[in-house]
Amino acid sequence: MVKITKEAALEYHESGRPGKIEVKPTKAYRTQTDLSLAYSPGVAYPCLEIQENPDAAYKYTDKGNLVAVISNGTAVLGLGDIGAMSGKPVMEGKGLLFKIYGGIDVFDIEVAEKDPEKFCEAVERIAPTFGGINLEDIKAPECFYIEERLKKTLDIPVMHDDQHGTAIISAAGLKNAMEVIGKDIRQVKIVVNGAGAAAISCTKLYMAIGAQKENIVMLDSKGVISTTRQDLNEQKKFFATSRTDIHTLEEAIKGADVFVGLSKGNVLSKDMVKSMAKNPVIFALANPVPEISYEDAMEARPDVLMSTGRTDYPNQINNVIGFPYIFRGALDVHATAINEEMKLAAVHAIADLAKQPVPDVVNDVYKVNNLTFGREYFIPKPVDPRLITEVSAAVAKAAIESGVARKNIEDWDEYKDSLSVLLGQETKLTQKLYATAAAHPQRVVFAEAVHPTMLKAAVQAKAEGICQPILLGNDEVIMKLAKSLDLSLEGIEIVNLRHPNEQERRERYARILTEKRQRDGYTFQEANDKMFERNYFGMMMVETGEADAFITGLYTKYSNTIKVAKEVIGIRPEYNHFGTMHIVNSPKGTYYLADTLVNENPDKDTLKDIAKLAATAVRFFNEKPVIALVSHSNFGSNRSEGAQKVRYAVEEMQNEYPELPIDGEMQLDCALDNELRDEQYPFTRVKGKKVNTLVFPNLTSARSSYKMLQMLGSDAEVIGPIQMGLNKPIHFIDFGASVRDVVNITAIATIDAYVGQIKDRLSAIGK
Repeated sequence: MVKITKEAALEYHESGRPGKIEVKPTKAYRTQTDLSLAYSPGVAYPCLEIQENPDAAYKYTDKGNLVAVISNGTAVLGLGDIGAMSGKPVMEGKGLLFKIYGGIDVFDIEVAEKDPEKFCEAVERIAPTFGGINLEDIKAPECFYIEERLKKTLDIPVMHDDQHGTAIISAAGLKNAMEVIGKDIRQVKIVVNGAGAAAISCTKLYMAIGAQKENIVMLDSKGVISTTRQDLNEQKKFFATSRTDIHTLEEAIKGADVFVGLSKGNVLSKDMVKSMAKNPVIFALANPVPEISYEDAMEARPDVLMSTGRTDYPNQINNVIGFPYIFRGALDVHATAINEEMKLAAVHAIADLAKQPVPDVVNDVYKVNNLTFGREYFIPKPVDPRLITEVSAAVAKAAIESGVARKNIEDWDEYKDSLSVLLGQETKLTQKLYATAAAHPQRVVFAEAVHPTMLKAAVQAKAEGICQPILLGNDEVIMKLAKSLDLSLEGIEIVNLRHPNEQERRERYARILTEKRQRDGYTFQEANDKMFERNYFGMMMVETGEADAFITGLYTKYSNTIKVAKEVIGIRPEYNHFGTMHIVNSPKGTYYLADTLVNENPDKDTLKDIAKLAATAVRFFNEKPVIALVSHSNFGSNRSEGAQKVRYAVEEMQNEYPELPIDGEMQLDCALDNELRDEQYPFTRVKGKKVNTLVFPNLTSARSSYKMLQMLGSDAEVIGPIQMGLNKPIHFIDFGASVRDVVNITAIATIDAYVGQIKDRLSAIGK
């Protein structure tokens, strides 16, 4: 775990724009018309609609996606009562987490008021602004009163996350821990060290999933909470035990099955752990120093199941697994409350998620290959992208079924898809690609199946129904790798091209290639030798119709792959060149960039081919191409050789294809800014149109453009490279491609193969 210093933390918060959150406009605002719609006089119309129907606020304002994170600073993290203003960095941080994990907007509100009555009055007066309220860092017992009152007086969800967030995550963890060790939660003895807001809520939720009150012992700073004590508030009295033989933690822990620590560091000794029952469960949740360290607990009892609140140990109980998704589900159905049914739905959804196969992105973040349900993993990781779909949907459904929703959801699959799009896990384009590919799955050869990324992608593509994978490589190595990655290869074909059994096929492929390239100096022996290479063999599978598409690129240099593709597959007869395209999905729209891989410094004729290929490819994705040929000059402002080739290519394209909206040469800002371009250059053929296709003058500019977007971590999703112009679906991937990148290309390759088959059939009918 990286050590966080005071200097580093202060620099993080101060650098650039101070703080961690900002407000951004969501509507156009550049023109006078935009401003008139946004404010006076246009804004009056939604105001009147809301006056007539208050629920219309969810339609015309951000209320349905806006949460208030409210605190008085009386119990800030481990800092205690530091005041409202001092707690503001924490509230901003909570706002950041809401946004990045749940796509929820937040105003952080620090109320300088400790009196519960006056605090509630302040919150009640500002509540109409919000779709939900997250109470934060308010000390007990006042927090109990504040939450209960606000839940009664307000018609929007109110949740004190310090209580319920920890309760929901730890209850899910406890449920799964019982399953791992084979114990019945109704029978286990539970010791809860701590009696604050979180401890009270956690224990109540444990009871809701089956724990028995008589099997629970709770302790505060004065020891065991028993019926003999006279200093208990109402919340503590509820958990007072009638046992008189125990007074200290050391006495209470003997024979216990579960220890839950919500107190302070280093209060649980190794000897105490040794006195617990077989397969003890320890949730040491004090932060940053737990009640007992992970190392000490494991040394004392190797059979222990351990959770902490820290990121550097397994099974972290982290509230971020819950609150963004609980509020997301509540907001999406315009819920009036977050009730017990919704909290329990979140518990079960989180618990169930830990039992499902872990996405590659989670393994990559934690530098492991095969997280699987068990002692080291019984709580989902905070980065798991499925949390928003599974937990939010479960909460929304519980809200509807329990009667606190003002909006119904009819199509749950569509709702989950929208959540994936919301956080950029998928886009509407990728969803469409996957759905189209799954409707017509093809046989796709994965050239480098001995590479973990390629193997994972092949298995995932099969699971998505996108294709029937064919794995190319040493079968023993592939199966060993699959076992280490906990991947099932059931129903997946493996072809070991070097195996003696493949000799006949290698020789047959060699004869076909020799006949095809005999005028290029090929001999049978040379062609036969090449069939021991993955790219030659795999592409010949596609060329002969024994497979439908081919994916390669993780190990092979592009220059070599391109050479093989030209030799084996060939360029479509209507073109002299082929190229590749990258798709950039951004908040401002979808853009198609070419050529991003093949032609290093294209001349005029090559640029024309790239433009024609790009137009065809954009139509392939059911869009109308509007093309700009990019340069460092605008319409003759520079007469350099590089600008001139672009200009001449445009002139010839416009003459040959008068109906195609294409123009250039133009700089990138001119291409993408409609108003700027149309005002300064009203003669352009793309006037009044939004350019969606960019043809670059050379490989350096094209690759630099999309790589910059990737490395800057922008909101754009980049898909590619997508092959354009070869006779068969041969697709390349970048050296550093992720599993998701490969699956995306696989979907495109599948569609490419299917479309090619339809064209072949239509051509045969025409003949």
